[in-house]
Amino acid sequence: METIEAIKTRRSIRTFSDEMIPEEQLTQILTCGMYAPSAGNQQPWQFILIQDKQVLRKIPDIHEHAHMMSMASAGILVCIDSSLEKHKNMAVQDCSAATQNILLAAHALGIGSCWLGVYPREKRMTELRKMLRIPDSIIPFSLIALGIYSEKKEQVERFNIQRIHTEIWGQH
Repeated sequence: METIEAIKTRRSIRTFSDEMIPEEQLTQILTCGMYAPSAGNQQPWQFILIQDKQVLRKIPDIHEHAHMMSMASAGILVCIDSSLEKHKNMAVQDCSAATQNILLAAHALGIGSCWLGVYPREKRMTELRKMLRIPDSIIPFSLIALGIYSEKKEQVERFNIQRIHTEIWGQH
């Protein structure tokens, strides 16, 4: 899939088939997450790949918007590793870029995905940390549901010229 097409056609998918995602594709998706840009090339991320169905089914008890995790083939928890942070307060941007790369890579491979925010919600971070035995120095940042599409969503038009300001605010 061509890059511009992938960006414009990627949608959040919340229903998945029972089909499993091949390991090679999960590895490709995680690799793409690691190719995200980061401040000073600090790469302050860690990833937890979750494929255990029992664990996936428990996630909606922690995250009220994560109902799709119980149907997902896999989940990826993107985490901030504060020990790798060279540029203070930039890891949120870095891990956002890694999350977006994961979403686009999944879409390019024909895999549905949905980004679920974790950080800065203290309850979500604490309960995921406990369930997945994450050390205190690691901050759960975003959770991504992955699965083979059982729904296809049409591309929507999101371009809005009113959101573009030329040279100064308010000049379109």
